[in-house]
Amino acid sequence: MTLTQAILKGDRLALARLLSHVENDSPQGRAALIELYPHTGRAHMIGVTGAPGTGKSSLVNQLALHYRRTEGKRIAIVAVDPSSPFSGGAVLGDRVRMRDLSGDSGVFIRSMASRGSLGGLAQSTAGLAQVFDAAGFDKILIETVGAGQGEVEVARLAHTTLVVEAPGLGDDIQAIKAGILEIADILVVNKADRPGVENTEKALRSMLELAHPVQRTFMHHGLAMSVSSPKEDTLENMWTPPILRTVALDGQGIPELAGWIARHETHLRQSGDWMVRERARLEVELETLVREELMGRFREEIPDNRYEEILERVVQKNLSPWEAVRILMNGRLN
Repeated sequence: MTLTQAILKGDRLALARLLSHVENDSPQGRAALIELYPHTGRAHMIGVTGAPGTGKSSLVNQLALHYRRTEGKRIAIVAVDPSSPFSGGAVLGDRVRMRDLSGDSGVFIRSMASRGSLGGLAQSTAGLAQVFDAAGFDKILIETVGAGQGEVEVARLAHTTLVVEAPGLGDDIQAIKAGILEIADILVVNKADRPGVENTEKALRSMLELAHPVQRTFMHHGLAMSVSSPKEDTLENMWTPPILRTVALDGQGIPELAGWIARHETHLRQSGDWMVRERARLEVELETLVREELMGRFREEIPDNRYEEILERVVQKNLSPWEAVRILMNGRLN
């Protein structure tokens, strides 16, 4: 039995092995992704992002518990941790906060290192989500590092994006400053038992009332990516992000949050946005893979000493970067 066949039959050990192959971008991992791709497209991917200290891990823990206890859903969690400065691996801080889920065969938690990737998501996160999707998990919760300003990348992958804020962090509009409010499908004010929750909620609501765009546009690796409904947008069929209060430590507000996530999934499917987001996500993923493949072939064709020679001329101001590209690409675009 192949690794792919074992995963489709629910073998957790095979799943763990393949996740490592995918994260390391091994030939075996790439081959398995090709085989598993026809079995994907069923899972609901939920991104959880926000500033550090807002309680994202605790929120993910409570959401997973809710889905398991009340709906019996199979849950996969991809927790993108900061990289260890010594080993390069994940710090595994999220595992500590998710002990309530240990021993549950219906939950699979995978911590992975960001490895310096911008946007709070490691490059292979999409591959891991694809494996979980093919393995039959109903909900895939993707928690980002919490780095702040670059975390809009989660909107590229998730169907539903939760932006988590908390009162008492020194700035009532921290999420807005970080540039991630625009990609929120649901705004969550966690740690709502703290003083100042009214001010935080008021600030978020004011920003939502100032402007609610028909089309959301964000950048991914320098590419503008838009998400909008294929139908004629009206105030009636547009989704307005709700603002919800939660206290993740004791589970307050979690059932209401799960209810709004379900409403958003229904809205996406009924409005046609589900397929629009899938197409946009796959388009960006395809362009990224093409760019990486072309860069790899380019470096194979250019001798290292030639590349270093051109780079040194650029450093010495004897050659501009644009001229250097023209020289390096000469004859390679035909």
